[in-house]
Amino acid sequence: MPILGADMIAGTLIAWRKQPGDRVARGDVIAEVETEKGLIDVEVFASGVIERIVVQPGATVPTGTVLALIREDAPAPGVAAPAVPAAAVEPVRVGPVRGERQRVSPLARKIALQFGVDLATVRGTGPGGTVTREDVERAAAERRAGLVPETAPAAPARPRVDVARMRQTIAAAMARSKREIPHYYLAHTVDLHRALAWLTEENARRPVTDRLLYGVLLLKAVALALREVPELNAVWRGDRVEPRAAVHVGVAISIRGGGLVAPALHDTDRQPLGDLMRAFRDLVQRARSGGLRSSELSDPTITVTSLGEQGVESVHGIVYPPQVAIVGFGRVADRPWVVEGTVIPRPLVTATLSADHRVSDGHRGGLFLAAVERLLQSPERL
Repeated sequence: MPILGADMIAGTLIAWRKQPGDRVARGDVIAEVETEKGLIDVEVFASGVIERIVVQPGATVPTGTVLALIREDAPAPGVAAPAVPAAAVEPVRVGPVRGERQRVSPLARKIALQFGVDLATVRGTGPGGTVTREDVERAAAERRAGLVPETAPAAPARPRVDVARMRQTIAAAMARSKREIPHYYLAHTVDLHRALAWLTEENARRPVTDRLLYGVLLLKAVALALREVPELNAVWRGDRVEPRAAVHVGVAISIRGGGLVAPALHDTDRQPLGDLMRAFRDLVQRARSGGLRSSELSDPTITVTSLGEQGVESVHGIVYPPQVAIVGFGRVADRPWVVEGTVIPRPLVTATLSADHRVSDGHRGGLFLAAVERLLQSPERL
């Protein structure tokens, strides 16, 4: 069970996408897990063959619990990969952490909604009493035959994102951050005249569907600036910092109803702007529909948040553990600016940095914001 947030202690396995005997490759989605952030697609980090399913759908288990055993592919021709004995791990049977509730497979829930079957009246025959598709179809057939009374239409299927639970998780993480992390805060005003002028010319050459938003320039500039101040691209584990070589920028995305997630754009510093724009659009869409992958929630090495669309002048974020920094951008507005001794209007944005003082200091943070500004003055090189 992956750790998908600083305060995640358990998750509920909803469904398996693969079965014993299936071959999987690194990055394949093999299961669906319910967490406070909604329903998450869990990826596999080894290539091989699924040898055994350990945790059955419906079970809530702590993070770190073995969900399945995979016989990994041989590391080299002629060298057999070590087999994992089936008896090495006993089946895990852990009850729900937040109290008992009915176990229903996603397909069964969908069919119940279509047939108007009240799931509370259906006896589950699947593993651990899970209600399966067959159970719902049998209940629907019995109702049509007059063996059971008609029921009111079933309640709408549970949304993939539970905003109330998400807010509780955010509250716990932010409270922990303010208790444990000695924050420092910096702000810097950036002239976006060159960046926006270049963006206008660049978009004129692109098809409408491939045009760039100025926000993608900010993301790329942050990612490249981390190469110059790498200590901000790290996580804090236990009592020490762990630098990260790859730059996976987490993007703060608001969820309708008041929730917030910050999934990662993988290898942000290495992606061309066009690819980064497409990845960003896809990430936002899946974040709001509840289709994120486990790696996107566990991999961010720094977070970028922007409230410019809400008219906010500047935002001083709270570091999301285990990360050690968060970058904020306010709205872009025309303001007086001195250029070669002349006061002229320029599009300006306030960039802020909130960082962990155990890992860096104001001097290094200032160098980082200066690097972001310098990179945005040469947008064609991003």
